[in-house]
Formats: sequence, C-alpha cells, structure tokens
Amino acid sequence: MILYPAIDLLDGDVVRLSRGDFATAKTYSMDPAAMATTFAGGGASWLHVVDLSGARDGTPRQSGLIGQLSLSGLRIQAGGGIRTGEDISRLLDAGVERAIIGSRAIEQPELVARWLAEFGPDRLVAALDLRLIDGKPDLVTDGWTKSSGKGLEDVLSVLVPAGLRHALVTDVGRDGLLSGPNTALYAQLKAGFPDIDWQASGGVSQLSDLAALKATGIAGAITGRALYENRFSLTEALACLQDA
Repeated sequence: MILYPAIDLLDGDVVRLSRGDFATAKTYSMDPAAMATTFAGGGASWLHVVDLSGARDGTPRQSGLIGQLSLSGLRIQAGGGIRTGEDISRLLDAGVERAIIGSRAIEQPELVARWLAEFGPDRLVAALDLRLIDGKPDLVTDGWTKSSGKGLEDVLSVLVPAGLRHALVTDVGRDGLLSGPNTALYAQLKAGFPDIDWQASGGVSQLSDLAALKATGIAGAITGRALYENRFSLTEALACLQDA
C-alpha cells in the first residue's frame, strides 16, 4: 500500500481543515516546497496535493506552485477546482503525474469518461468524497460544500466501464479529526470493485489505522494532520506498512 503524505494549499500556505470546513483552517507551514522536500527525504515516493483555494473558488488557483513541488522528486497527484480538460493539461504539463477530478466526476461522469480516454486511466484519479447520512453515502461536490444526491453506484456505473483505475474516497465526517478511518467502507469498495486502486483519506490518527487500511487490500492511504501533529513520523508509517 502506498502512503501519500498530504499537502493542502490555501492561498500558498500548508493548512488542514476539519470536515472540509474552511473556517477551521489551521496553518502548519508557509513553505510548501520545504515540506515536500522533507517528505521526500523521509522516504515518501508520492505526494497528495489539494488546491483548497481552487476547490473553494471552482477553478484552479495554485497550479504553478503545485508544479514547483514536483522539484522535490516526489511523484504528485493533485487536484482542487478542476473543471476542464485545459485544467488537467495545465497540471500535467507542470509536472503532476495524476490529476484528481472531484466535482466533475460526480456531476458529469460522462465527461470524465471522455477524459479517461483522452488522458489515459493512469493520469486521472476520481475523488468520490462522501458524507454518510443515516448510513448511506451521499457524494459531495464544490469543496465538500454541496450534496449531489448521488451514491457511489451512480458514478461508478459510468466510470468503471470507461476504464477508471484510480479512485480516492474521503469520509468527510472523519476528515481532519484524527478519529480513525472508515475501514469497513474501504473493505466494501475493494470487495465490490476489486480492479480499482482505491485510496483512503480521512481519520488516520495512529499507526494501527494504517495497518488496518492495508489489511483491506486497498492501494493507498493519505495522511496529513497525523504527520503534522507528530502522532507518528513518516519513517514509522512507512515501516509500519512494510511490516503489516
């Protein structure tokens, strides 16, 4: 399982939100390039980057800065505010390996199916972020501010036949709270769609959370606040995944 350290960018700073609420933004660094270099030095191979300014405004705002992070030597997947094929091209041209498509994947999966054909399934990640309402997943859009009224099957029924390979799911109710990941959800996703490389996001607080996620068989896990608040080190996390 790949560990993805997370850098969330808000107006150039590295921040973390709780449950996607911009009012809860906590700044951890004003030097994202140094943070990326630290992760690279700690043994990470990938970096997960979110343009929160772009997610908030509905159009990418920090593509140039995200491109600079690729100078760390890390492979980067990045998103936030992507709405057009031009947005995707701009990120890929800047050095990003995978573009993360959130709202468009949920609202217009047919469009994203065409992007999968245009850019290739290894260059895109569908971010199917959700809130559980009475136990049922409700996909959310626009920086997690709007309910789509759709469930996972509504979107996957279009994207899977189109060749979707990488998908990221955040249980928004757990994001940034260090409350533990929803391992049952990821186990269900892996069992239902075994050919997709699923990535988990939200809630990781301790090394045992990473071991539990690896046990589900998913391909990757994203962690941010737990690293920034020294719940464990990157070195410890990578060692945990090797031993699990």
